[in-house]
Amino acid sequence: MFAYARPERLDEVFALWDAEPTARLLSGGTDLLVAIRTGRARPPLVIDLKRVQELAPGIAERDGALRIGASTVLSDLVADPRVRAAFPALVDAALVVGSIQIRNRATLVGNVCNASPAADTATPLLAYGASVEISGRSGTRRVALDAFFVGPGRTALEPSEVVSAIELPLPTGPIGAAFRRMTRRRGVDLATVNLCCVVASDGVTRIGFGAVAPRPLLVVDDSGVLADPDADPDAQETVLRRLAAETSPISNVRASREYRAAMLLVLTRRALAAARKRLDEARHGGR
Repeated sequence: MFAYARPERLDEVFALWDAEPTARLLSGGTDLLVAIRTGRARPPLVIDLKRVQELAPGIAERDGALRIGASTVLSDLVADPRVRAAFPALVDAALVVGSIQIRNRATLVGNVCNASPAADTATPLLAYGASVEISGRSGTRRVALDAFFVGPGRTALEPSEVVSAIELPLPTGPIGAAFRRMTRRRGVDLATVNLCCVVASDGVTRIGFGAVAPRPLLVVDDSGVLADPDADPDAQETVLRRLAAETSPISNVRASREYRAAMLLVLTRRALAAARKRLDEARHGGR
């Protein structure tokens, strides 16, 4: 059994944390409640954040970015026309998170704070250059998502801090993006490998890798080689393999280390080709 609290302001959350430092936060609950049910988590207190005013759901444009509030569920993210227009690969990733029922409860911020190495939304967020807005007693700070992930289940959050929003910079020029994942079966399953590739018109290619390192990983090619469809194939393959070498896949029940490493290259080639095609379409108005 555990105690349950439903505060309405962040200062109330911090006061509850002072009284019980090992309390766990509840947003959508799709990860925490499973952990409690299976006995992997035994918190003395669960703090429900859904009524906290500063963490209210919503998607708003602010200072050249989309700000996604902490309580925004994945189904609302997917339905937002601004997200669909500017960040289609994030929509593709969100659509494979659990079932429809799960997406109606799970939040984007919660998915990120869970810090699973295989989180599907993490790879497009990394590739699109997302940052997290963190709120604490002393105010707010912003951290690039790539620095936010520390390890499996671990983030850069300090004690008595919460993520109040995710910010996605709106593209200032044409970009192309593609999300790819592989699982053991169709339907609801954790990714064996997932990734997102974003190619910008300035020649920079950003790739988010998932399930192949202790945390979701961002790699960047600013040489222009990957962005150029006419570049020498051998040169492109050299760059791809250099970027893939930054990963450290492991063997587990979903796949062997060798299989993950091989499929990472296969999926990256496919995502890169799709992203370059979409960049070309964006440059020419979809023609």
